[in-house]
Amino acid sequence: MEREVTLDHLFIDGTLVQSQTETKTGKNSVKAMEKELVTCSLQGKEKAALKRSQIFQILGGKDLETKVIVVLGKAGMGKSILVQKICQDWSNGEFPQFEFVFWFDCKQISLPEKRYSLKDLLLEFFIKPQEGSKEIFEYILQNPAKVLLVFDGFEGLHDHENSLRCSASQPEKDLCSIKELLSGLIQKKILNGCTLLLTARPKDKVYQYVSKVDKTIEIVGFSPQQRELYITKYFEGLPYCDNALKLIKECEYLFSHCYSPVMCRFVCFLCETVLEMGDKSLPSTLTTVFLKFVQQKIIPMQTDVTAMQNQESLATLARIAWYLGEKHQSAMKSDLLPSKEVKEFALKYGFFLPFAFPRHSDSGEEEFGSTFCDFVIQNFLGALHLILGEEIKDKSLTKYLSFPSKKKKPYNWLDLVPRFLAGLLFLQDDPYFCSLSNKDVKQSTKKQKTLLKYIRRLQINELCPERLLELLHCIYETQSNYLLQHVALRLKPDLSFLGLVLTPPDVHVLHSILKKSRKEFSLDLRNSSIDMQGLKDLAGLKNVASFRASLSAAVKLWKSLEQTKDYELLRASIEKFVLDPFKAKTMKDVTDLSDLVEMQEKMISCVQDASGCSSYEIPAIKNLRKLEFALGPVCGLQGFLKLVEILAAFPSLQHLDLDALSENGIGDEGAESLSEVFPTLKSLETLNLSQNKITDVGAEKLATALPFLSSLKTLSLYNNSICDFGAENLAKVLPAMASLRVLDVQYNKITGVGAQQLTDSLRKCPHIKNLVMWNPTIPYGVLEHLQQLDSRISV
Repeated sequence: MEREVTLDHLFIDGTLVQSQTETKTGKNSVKAMEKELVTCSLQGKEKAALKRSQIFQILGGKDLETKVIVVLGKAGMGKSILVQKICQDWSNGEFPQFEFVFWFDCKQISLPEKRYSLKDLLLEFFIKPQEGSKEIFEYILQNPAKVLLVFDGFEGLHDHENSLRCSASQPEKDLCSIKELLSGLIQKKILNGCTLLLTARPKDKVYQYVSKVDKTIEIVGFSPQQRELYITKYFEGLPYCDNALKLIKECEYLFSHCYSPVMCRFVCFLCETVLEMGDKSLPSTLTTVFLKFVQQKIIPMQTDVTAMQNQESLATLARIAWYLGEKHQSAMKSDLLPSKEVKEFALKYGFFLPFAFPRHSDSGEEEFGSTFCDFVIQNFLGALHLILGEEIKDKSLTKYLSFPSKKKKPYNWLDLVPRFLAGLLFLQDDPYFCSLSNKDVKQSTKKQKTLLKYIRRLQINELCPERLLELLHCIYETQSNYLLQHVALRLKPDLSFLGLVLTPPDVHVLHSILKKSRKEFSLDLRNSSIDMQGLKDLAGLKNVASFRASLSAAVKLWKSLEQTKDYELLRASIEKFVLDPFKAKTMKDVTDLSDLVEMQEKMISCVQDASGCSSYEIPAIKNLRKLEFALGPVCGLQGFLKLVEILAAFPSLQHLDLDALSENGIGDEGAESLSEVFPTLKSLETLNLSQNKITDVGAEKLATALPFLSSLKTLSLYNNSICDFGAENLAKVLPAMASLRVLDVQYNKITGVGAQQLTDSLRKCPHIKNLVMWNPTIPYGVLEHLQQLDSRISV
């Protein structure tokens, strides 16, 4: 059995990030309320990292109102452990603003038929005072600011049809369901002024309440260094401590899974078992890890007499895991378990954990429940049920994989089931699997053939990125050379994971399968939070011809390769990196671009040493053709002035677009600064300066320098504040702009005078094909007359 390791000894702070949310647009009002985390780069997350002591610091909040803090993280990221640590910190004197801390595991209090008053919940379920319950409760009601309520596993509190609402007339005294009580707390009808800390998975319905949330924190798991620290702490004091870390790191796939604290604990336990038995290797897949984990729990305590009974109990437990998971649950009342034997089996081997339900203050009854010890175990047992369950027909098996579906996953509560299912189907002859089941191997082989047939028919190149990743994980779990090769050969050459978070296991599986293909690939890894090791591995593949990633991630990788003097991979990754087209939306984007240009000079000598070339340009800089600038009015001018300083570094720049929905507002200062670098922009063909608050002053500066843009074909000054003087200056230089084909000066303040000057100049410019100059200040009759004189004028 597992060693007991104290929270203090084993706790490692994962990376906590204060996250931004953005509203999703939808066709109906419910969807319009939904919000999603803004995916940021790993470097961005590192900079926004929070300390545990900062979780309850809220700027600008009203002191007397309820504060709602949400901690989001995938299952297994350590949310529950973090909550336990916060409670322990409080008991040791930290967070002194709270006199009372109540911690609830939502899956233990969420059965729909249970109803409680707030007093029941606080003083009966959590901890029952020996005396003075009434006085303590009155004190809590009068001092809500001194109360912290923690609801761990918020997703366990609701179903997928009903939103939370509180209808009780006296919500602090009436009996309510847990959902109604929590709704009252969030809506400030109950205990207004307290602090609520909710933990949840990122894609659960917590987003319906983000508008009421004061702070959103994301927990993103362990970095490689934190993984090593956790493993070292786990094995501290044991004779094989160094061997354990070495063994786990050598199994790269399992080490990648150790980014999840829960998975890291499982891997450590299994490694300890393997080393104690004198073995020298770990299982190669997640399925074999958990198969061996379950086997190691049961077999050492098993006799021939109990083997058959254990197999039956395990099959029953697997069925319970599946059917609870389908209802998005992991807990049940103990008296609903089918038999005493199954209950004893589940508790004895640690698959279930017991708990007591809250009692009503007016009743002495105490009811008990059981909950699966861990979400991964429930997923593994759920997959085992699909293999063992006689009611699960061969042909229906594939519906649980849901690869082609563009809809939301129907089994997102059991999202590891497809991987375990695929892995178990290819372990029919494994002695560990046979020891857990008396199942007919022939019947299981039929299910394996069903999966093979299904994968062969799948249109792999049409899968969305999320479904494709899920497929790759499932195929990897099978370790079938045929399937791995089959999928590798059918991947499309352009693979985009834009905005999809790539975890270390995702990267490992993707790398392994790409490596097996003979095709060349182009990867888009922007906003995927890919870590540096993952980026290094993918960029280093010989058949990855090009890749896109966040600028800061690429620069960080190159600096690391420079420090380790890995000049061959440095050169390869620089040459593969693609920047075009680039859109600057934040000051950080502009700074990163500036850093890239600055880095080109510093890195030339390194690449020269490796290649023997006398001159070198970073291809991404050399080949940038389209640059969009959309910082908005707050940082627009500041960011643009910084951008102008480096524009000359892009010799192939053809399209510069400053037209943004939020309006950059670079004004005359920005226009003047830009005009000064026109002589260096020899390749510029399109310049869009629409909606930038440019007046006659800026137009004059631009006009003076415009003839230097020898390749310019399209110039847009739409919706600025240019008057007749600006129009006159533009008219003067039009004949000198031999390459210009389109000029757009709509929605300015030009009158009939300025329009006439532009029209007169147009006669001298046979090369210009279109002049768009409708302005509300030009009389319609005048504009119509000018159009009759020259049909190239658009109204």
